[in-house]
Amino acid sequence: MSFFEKIKAGLKKTKENTAANINAVFATFRTVDEELLSDLEDALILADIGAYTASEAIDELRKQSKLQNLQTKEEVIDCLAKILADKMAPNGGLRLETKPSVILMVGVNGVGKTTSIGKIGAKLTAQGKKVLFAAADTFRAAAADQLSIWAQRAGADIVRHSEGADPSAVIFDALTAAKARGVDVVICDTAGRLHNKQNLMNELEKMRRVIDRELPGASVETLLVLDATTGQNAISQAEGFNSVTGLTGLVLTKLDGTAKGGIAIHVSSAMKVPVKFIGVGEQADDLLEFNALEFTRAFFDEKEDA
Repeated sequence: MSFFEKIKAGLKKTKENTAANINAVFATFRTVDEELLSDLEDALILADIGAYTASEAIDELRKQSKLQNLQTKEEVIDCLAKILADKMAPNGGLRLETKPSVILMVGVNGVGKTTSIGKIGAKLTAQGKKVLFAAADTFRAAAADQLSIWAQRAGADIVRHSEGADPSAVIFDALTAAKARGVDVVICDTAGRLHNKQNLMNELEKMRRVIDRELPGASVETLLVLDATTGQNAISQAEGFNSVTGLTGLVLTKLDGTAKGGIAIHVSSAMKVPVKFIGVGEQADDLLEFNALEFTRAFFDEKEDA
């Protein structure tokens, strides 16, 4: 199944919601006028694209409609899909240019950090990279056990301490082991934490300092894992974590479980941070490397899935 087909399947709930609104907008389509543009803007907002992002996109569509003389529904939707894709921060993939490189996974509780680590680790080992997991979620019971299972599945090493240990000490030991073993990528699990709990964010900041101290000049990807079903609250989460860790990318999970998949567009556009991966199912290959234009095209695609 291609990326586009997987996206279409994963966005089924979103497409059912959005397509119904879009179809209603175009039911009496004759030309691109202010009424059509206003109704399209409302449809985008209902899909959680966000009022500001939707307004900017429709302003650009208004300009492009005149420049390109858009005549058909298909031309309007193709143009709008490209506008929305262009508003997102471009995804250049994971930048893992040093040996070792580090991926620091952060986010609130229950968003799927550990599962995402397992899936990313499997992708990297399939590319021939030597991967090590750092089990720095020492707060949640059995978190390290869960990560160990994913390490076995992915063919990765793991460094873990006992429950309640200092997370920064786990990171330190993992980086030391990585240098000794010739590891390509260290992926660090962290405990879920609310972005407005200062003591927990300070702990995360300490972990980042350990990475910078032990691997000066190393490639570090800091990925925020967001549950797409949380909708607009994803923005405040992203702002909170970005202020502490400096996010380089987003991982949106559970897109298949929401009718408002437009949050992927909104949060990337608002934060100027690329979506690196999206989760559209439970299987390991359901964590997809993000392609903005194919995503926005699938977002509006009305054809039935095979």
